[in-house]
Amino acid sequence: MTLSPELAQWRKTQRSALLERRCAASAADHARWSAAIEAQLRQAFALDAPWVVGFCWPYQAEFDARPFATWLHARGVQTALPVVLAKGQPLEFRAWSPGVAMVPGMYDIPVPQDTEVLVPDVLLVPPVGIGAAGDRLGYGGGFFDRTLAAIAPPPITIATAFELSRLPTTYPQTHDVLMDLVVTELGVQGLGDGVLQQLDLAQATTRFQALAKARGLPRQQGTGR
Repeated sequence: MTLSPELAQWRKTQRSALLERRCAASAADHARWSAAIEAQLRQAFALDAPWVVGFCWPYQAEFDARPFATWLHARGVQTALPVVLAKGQPLEFRAWSPGVAMVPGMYDIPVPQDTEVLVPDVLLVPPVGIGAAGDRLGYGGGFFDRTLAAIAPPPITIATAFELSRLPTTYPQTHDVLMDLVVTELGVQGLGDGVLQQLDLAQATTRFQALAKARGLPRQQGTGR
């Protein structure tokens, strides 16, 4: 996953600018954007058992997926949070439920304590930046790309981003995994013909169902690693 020095520096500069922009958003805007994203997630992806959905504890003013995860859990969906095991290794996903015991993980981000290890069928990914081809700029550790490469069949990836995270491109490399769907406060987009295309909620549901059928999801747990 070695990048050229020029691209590595460009990504570092873009990452810093995008994080600064996101963290500078007002609390009112953040709440309004988050509510719009959550509403679209609920309407387009109203899952139930036996699906497993991975999501991330909010970090640096990301979209907070915990209310959506709580709603899914009440519908019988298993939800899980990522755990960093070691540098250069795929993430492990541990079962999460409201009120579960948590301990500090990397960067002091809370992770579930000694819960069941699950393999996500759907993964909500909070990018720092999102490109027009579903390419993602993350925090630079490569954890999600390694994780997605290690899971077969791969989970359906849904980037949850604010519109201020848009970039024309992140100059994706061969190891960079493109997002299947992107949800922002302005709508849902799906990857098609190499670019993100606007979808209404019914189209988003149909696209999700087609991806699930093609990949044989939801999987039987204990497989896919």
